[in-house]
Amino acid sequence: MTDLWEIERGLRDTAPICGVDEAGRGPLAGPVCAAAVILPPELEIPGLNDSKKLSDKKRRALYDIIIKEAVAYGIAMASEQEIDEINILQATFNAMERAMDQLTVKPALALIDGNRERPFPVPVMTVVKGDSRSANIAAASILAKVTRDRLMEEMAERYPQYGFEIHKGYGTKAHYAALREYGPCPIHRRTFLRKFYGE
Repeated sequence: MTDLWEIERGLRDTAPICGVDEAGRGPLAGPVCAAAVILPPELEIPGLNDSKKLSDKKRRALYDIIIKEAVAYGIAMASEQEIDEINILQATFNAMERAMDQLTVKPALALIDGNRERPFPVPVMTVVKGDSRSANIAAASILAKVTRDRLMEEMAERYPQYGFEIHKGYGTKAHYAALREYGPCPIHRRTFLRKFYGE
């Protein structure tokens, strides 16, 4: 079993540390959501893991525990319009920075999932597969995923023909079929649909 505190333990002279992750880089619709989390050092949360490896029910249960136990957390979005204007990578970084800005405790270091970075207001360290290697990043991945899923469920009530409550905006067969029948709605990412529409 992976020791989710190994990375943070190796950086114990640098505190506090926040973990940062996003959800929703790949979908055709909806915003990208990022979260930043500072957990108490060595806090054991049973079942904590990369959000993609957890069931929806487990993620939602862990979401409540993380919110309750975190020293500080922030959750922020970058809209589909922003994604279309500046590209998904830069929009993701904007959402991450907004999430970090919400932290009521200023971190000395931010661990960011992945291998891409840009200058942030705090020093950063990228961690490949960080959501399954760092407790703070795993916690951030859950907050981002659950928040975005809930938003897409709300969008499903506004735009019921697309099935957002099921696929959360990802490019499933049913989603493409709905796009063929109804065309895009206001929350679709136009730059993600160019190939589909042959533009």
